[in-house]
Amino acid sequence: MRATFEGPSATARVRAALAAIEASGRPEIWITVRGADELLAEAAAVDDAVAAGADLPLAGLLLAVKNNVDVAGIDTTAACPGFAYTPENDAEAVARLRAAGAVVVGATNLDQFATGLVGTRSPHGAVRDARRPDRISGGSSSGSAVAVALGLADIAIGTDTAGSGRVPAGLQGIVGIKATLNVVSTAGVVPACRSWDAVTIFARDLGTAELAMGIMAGGARPWPADVRLAAPERPRVAYPSSLPELPQAWAAEFGRQIARLQAAGVDAEPIEFEVFLQAARLLYDGGLVAERYAAVGAFVDAAGDTAENPAGLDPTVAGIVRRAGQVPAHSYVTDTARLDGLKRQAMALLEGFDALVVPTAPFHPSLADVAANPVGVNSRMGTYTNFCNLFDLCAVAVPAGEVEGAQFGLTVVGRTFDDAVVADIARRIETPPPPPAQFAAGAAPSRQLPEGEPWPVRAGVSSVPLVVVGAHRKGQPLAHQLETLGASWAGHVRTAARYRMVSLDTQPPKPGVYRSEDGAELVAERWLLSEAALGQFLSALPEPMLLGSVRLSDGSSAVGFACDAVAATNGTDITRYGDWLAAMAASPAGQAAPGLEMLGEGPRGEASLVDGSRSQGSHGTVADVLLTGFTRGMQPGTKRR
Repeated sequence: MRATFEGPSATARVRAALAAIEASGRPEIWITVRGADELLAEAAAVDDAVAAGADLPLAGLLLAVKNNVDVAGIDTTAACPGFAYTPENDAEAVARLRAAGAVVVGATNLDQFATGLVGTRSPHGAVRDARRPDRISGGSSSGSAVAVALGLADIAIGTDTAGSGRVPAGLQGIVGIKATLNVVSTAGVVPACRSWDAVTIFARDLGTAELAMGIMAGGARPWPADVRLAAPERPRVAYPSSLPELPQAWAAEFGRQIARLQAAGVDAEPIEFEVFLQAARLLYDGGLVAERYAAVGAFVDAAGDTAENPAGLDPTVAGIVRRAGQVPAHSYVTDTARLDGLKRQAMALLEGFDALVVPTAPFHPSLADVAANPVGVNSRMGTYTNFCNLFDLCAVAVPAGEVEGAQFGLTVVGRTFDDAVVADIARRIETPPPPPAQFAAGAAPSRQLPEGEPWPVRAGVSSVPLVVVGAHRKGQPLAHQLETLGASWAGHVRTAARYRMVSLDTQPPKPGVYRSEDGAELVAERWLLSEAALGQFLSALPEPMLLGSVRLSDGSSAVGFACDAVAATNGTDITRYGDWLAAMAASPAGQAAPGLEMLGEGPRGEASLVDGSRSQGSHGTVADVLLTGFTRGMQPGTKRR
């Protein structure tokens, strides 16, 4: 399915952005802005391709790229002029977004070598907050985040080792998605800590960020077969029982946000957080920082430590890297082993929860605060982010409100490969703020993936559509069986006009559907499940259940569940209603199917499809039958009502 969008042409978007960049007075955002002629030529090519019918879901969007990520023909500097090299090819992440129609407007500033969470450690100057120029942007993906917040770009690539794709998102009131490690390729990225680096995406809203992430991710780390594609209707989330480093007003705002979640039907419970904090401290205070030296230490050492500083090294960053080179090997080995133990403890604390919700940033410091205590403030900024990649978790940072004039963000953190689950929960939190006063004219509007298609499906997760007509429809008593397996509700559909529906004489009542030359369209709903989830669901089916397919009104087909003809031939015809719920409402004795606890067995269903005539006298083959839900199964000899 295509992602639909409206908005300016790529050419119009480029013209608007170039004018806005010129007028913004924010040169510190960029290290390189591409020339107008080059940009307009590329945009015209995108517009021509769209006019010719090409499927380019990011056409009309401008992409900013953090300058530790390769863009062909633009010097990659990692905000260190002496480190510069000119790549011949785009990084894999950049190439994927450009192939989908995005136009790279330029390369953005960052904390040098992606070492920092403040956005001030660069010879190109500190990147200022989009709303309050005396405040920091957050880093290290500082320029990318502010470019998106100000509407100078529509999406932006960041990187994230300790929180660099989340902290600036929180401070700028935008969305940052940090996928499970290596789901997005790091090919063409200057490493910071190679074992824990991630390529991230920024956007002003979650829908656009998901679309871009679904295109950027994939082809690197394989997805397992049992990926959950959504959170349950009533998810269960954990949150820290204590809130270190948060000022009183920020802690109170976090409490209000948790209460808002609970009022919206999310079960939120506190957990002890010390294990996560211990892991966070390991990243810089222990042996793991040796990876910083492994990444760029040789260059820093070769550049020397002279007053002239021809390489343009940031003194704080250079000091961190040099000290990392003094970490003994046994310390690194000891701390990686300790990290494994902390991860086991953390995962035990999260057992039974769908996600963890934390503040994205603990406060919003001023530029003066960072100048007075550059290391201390930076360390504090990573309180709720440093542990994430060390534990191989995924996360989505979203705006949630304001506190003391600052943007207040929440981050939803999930287990490895639970990327769709955390995005689903984040959608219930997201509260986009008003744009900054300097917001650029001509910014592209939001884009969305097709309904019910989580971004991991776009990124390569194998999924199976399942069509249901009865008790497994959204909000009905057996829908939780699908939700428990991580199914994503993908909207309403209608069958082709080749089926009839009967009410089966069961307790509770359930519909049966069968093929007929005198059939009608029937109302149904579609879910997406992983292959393993579908297999798990099917493994609990009793006889006489079978697997088949059903034709939909748009000509497509979907998987469903079938039973033998005997079970469906004894029902009462209700085709005239065209909808099981309408038939139930019209029946004096009609009632919704009970939940699983009333059935007393494993997953059972609701509707069966068999091939037959209007007289219901013939039996179908497996290829011709469909059960669009799960049922206990009608046994031969069941009587008509």
